[in-house]
Amino acid sequence: MLNVKIFVFSPFQENTYLIWYSETKEAAIIDPGCLERYEQEELRSFIEKSNLIIKYHINTHCHIDHIFGNAFVKNSYGAPFYAPEKDLFLIEEMEKQAAAFGVSVEKSPLPDHYITEETNLSLGNDKMVFLFTPGHTPGEYSIYFPESEFCITGDVLFLEGIGRTDLWGGNLKTLVNSIKTKLFSLPDNTVVYPGHGDSSTIGHEKVNNPFLF
Repeated sequence: MLNVKIFVFSPFQENTYLIWYSETKEAAIIDPGCLERYEQEELRSFIEKSNLIIKYHINTHCHIDHIFGNAFVKNSYGAPFYAPEKDLFLIEEMEKQAAAFGVSVEKSPLPDHYITEETNLSLGNDKMVFLFTPGHTPGEYSIYFPESEFCITGDVLFLEGIGRTDLWGGNLKTLVNSIKTKLFSLPDNTVVYPGHGDSSTIGHEKVNNPFLF
């Protein structure tokens, strides 16, 4: 079975996800937002105590709060790094992003691989399905785990909320279309794990999200 550990990092209160398969200890770090040294050590300590093997390093999208820890993760574990190609400009302009919010950052490495909807990754017996869900950024992907019935939605869909579209490359019409055509096609009992805040379900958001009526 898959286990999900959520770390809330940085002043942006970003959800960093550590997901692992119990039997093999294979793990993925999704959207590492660890900005401060103590946050990096919190992540490292949990990985070591749990004897996890970091198999993948993934960005759903590349706004700074989701990539603060990219350099740390790459330097610490060397796992293949996956990110959306259409968000590459955000990685390349990471320091400009950071300056806009008054924070200092360690520059992110470039991805080893670009995500597409054909990307084929798995943890143990659980496969990852990559759904192209742009709108918050031009390249964002959500990650659906059908066997475990949950979806990492980045900053696309939140508990009764949606992602901002007033930042680099955002588009409200595109975002709403991504949610209605891709995420709302998932089973209603699918757990939504967003990039900020509490979890939800697809069924709850279909009925209660005021931005999507």
